[in-house]
Amino acid sequence: MAQQYIRKLVDKLSPREGFVLVVTSILVGGGTGLAAVFFIRLIAFIQISVYGQAERLFPFLGTLAFVFVPVLGALIVGPIIAHWAREAKGHGVPEVMQALILRGGRIRARVAIAKIIASALCIGTGGSAGREGPIIQVGSALGSSAGQLLQLSNERIKNLVACGAAAGIAATFNAPIAGVAFASEVLMTEFQVSKFGNVLISAVSASIISQIFLGARPAFLVPKYMMQSPWEILLYVVLGLLAALVGIMFIRMLNAFENIFDDWKFPETLKPAVGAFLLGLLGYTYLRLSGFLTFTPEEYRLGMPLVENIPHVYGSGFTFIEEVLQGKESLFLLAMLVFLKPLATSFTLGSGNSGGVFAPSLFTGAMLGGAFGYVAKALFPEITGEVGAYALVGMAAVFAAAARAPFTSILIVFEMSNDYHLILPLMAAGMVASSFAQWLYPESIYTLKLTKRGIRLEQGRDMDVMQGVLVEEVMNDSPITIYEDQKAADLFAIFQDTHLNGFPVITRDWEVFGIITLQDMERWLAKHEDKQIRDLKVRDVATTDPVTVFFDEPVWSAIQKMAPRDLARLPVISRQNPPKMIGLISRSDILRAYEVGLIRKQHTQHVRDRMVLRKVGDMEFIEFRVTSSSPCLGNKVSDLQLPHGANMVSLVRKDGTMYIPHGGTKLLKGDRITILVRVRLIEQIKKHFERPAHPAML
Repeated sequence: MAQQYIRKLVDKLSPREGFVLVVTSILVGGGTGLAAVFFIRLIAFIQISVYGQAERLFPFLGTLAFVFVPVLGALIVGPIIAHWAREAKGHGVPEVMQALILRGGRIRARVAIAKIIASALCIGTGGSAGREGPIIQVGSALGSSAGQLLQLSNERIKNLVACGAAAGIAATFNAPIAGVAFASEVLMTEFQVSKFGNVLISAVSASIISQIFLGARPAFLVPKYMMQSPWEILLYVVLGLLAALVGIMFIRMLNAFENIFDDWKFPETLKPAVGAFLLGLLGYTYLRLSGFLTFTPEEYRLGMPLVENIPHVYGSGFTFIEEVLQGKESLFLLAMLVFLKPLATSFTLGSGNSGGVFAPSLFTGAMLGGAFGYVAKALFPEITGEVGAYALVGMAAVFAAAARAPFTSILIVFEMSNDYHLILPLMAAGMVASSFAQWLYPESIYTLKLTKRGIRLEQGRDMDVMQGVLVEEVMNDSPITIYEDQKAADLFAIFQDTHLNGFPVITRDWEVFGIITLQDMERWLAKHEDKQIRDLKVRDVATTDPVTVFFDEPVWSAIQKMAPRDLARLPVISRQNPPKMIGLISRSDILRAYEVGLIRKQHTQHVRDRMVLRKVGDMEFIEFRVTSSSPCLGNKVSDLQLPHGANMVSLVRKDGTMYIPHGGTKLLKGDRITILVRVRLIEQIKKHFERPAHPAML
């Protein structure tokens, strides 16, 4: 009811184009900011309450509480994720990316609530995870819900999802610029000024709300660091190379534990508790290390109260990061945490608990940079700056390597530290880390989960979809062409009449000669101002020997051939007679191919799911096609009054579009309907869809 009222109000007011998105982006940003404030305070409340009560009620446990408290939190989180919103599992960003790629940005509203509760319990009880991933997913869910409420197009819903993600980063870290960079670099597939503006507005709105409630203090208070020597940039490059290796280690370690827990035949609701128990053992062992190493108990957070002495491998670790950025920690401790923090995060998130990987990446990077700074200072004291400077750059480098987002990593460190003096080291280390990691290991910490699900990204699109659609399925088989011996003067009329920017040039035998574009004409006129165009032929202006594609190649091959020179169109030729042109494929055709591929992939998944369900003994799938004589023609699904034990699971229109039918769906001629029904009810169901036999035929 509310949805219809809002939609009618918008239709009645008919605001200017873009106004609805601007207002909605402000609301999404503000809502995400409030959610972030609530989430951060909820984590603190849970942490203080749980560890405080453990210390008061069970003082005999001492530091053993660090084993049991995370397990207690995971026992609550497990059922929430398994039975309410599976999208809340893990770090959340891959789920947002999958919704953008395959579902037009549509995310269930319940995900926001489930993610906040599950992640707050996980992090508050000690889970080694960040708070930014959950807020990104919560903001994205808010943006998606707002777009669906207004019944906006898929593109606008995607834009609002990006708005919510940017707002999440902005509110969590008080870093609006980095939030916009993250949404643009990781989530948005195309840069458009109008879309970028909405994301920026949303990030600013969230940051303002965050500052009102949490203050305007940057995330870290660090000294102002400077480069000691121009030669020091080489040390930062080496740090970037090491950061790439550490980033890949983090990705592979997390992936390994995800695979182990996913393949383990064990109740889904209890898997997070097992991971939390492993984390507890790691935390307890970590605290005991000071018993035989020459470090003070304070360095390892031993003693009481428990809340103030949580192990460094627990939670987001921001307090300890600030100490490292100020150069207060020892080399051995930092070097050890480079490996222990990713392991703790892998126990937490790999087992199915809920939280983000952003903060653990920053933590690991700070440890690596600090440890590297000690070594560099010992080897090259004349040119090496402060240890804290290397820790600051290491944060950006490891995140850039793990997420393949160097621009975001640079800006997040800028805004979190309020220090802009290390711009050159940040750029050098971040770009080296991202590029080297991409060369060694193509998948990022966000895309690896998608790849395992059969979604392979390239420039924000699922390239496996493009592999399943052939050029001949989407090409224009009757393109506008021009003969190579026609007069060039004829081109002006064709360009004006068709409003196209280019055409294939062919011979009289329909063999490909070249391509002619407006740019070709402009270049020729600029070079030959003194010549008459009257006697000029098309062949004198056209670009000869164009790039071509065979009709039976996948669309992905056409994309690869277009990419190096940013071509807008390719002639399609026959494989049996290669010079012969049989069609043309353009960028618009490729966009259409992507939509066709998505529908096909969704249908394949639907068929696969049906095959699994067929294993149920007394259930059967049956299909009907609505014809002009079907009793159900023109009826709504609710009018059929299907018996209990029969469910209409899909409806495919004549144009190939598949729907999940609801009570108000009207049945049209040509619809192909699939029903899951108990075997004993099949004959009863047939009466609704099949015309009774004529008496003469009995």
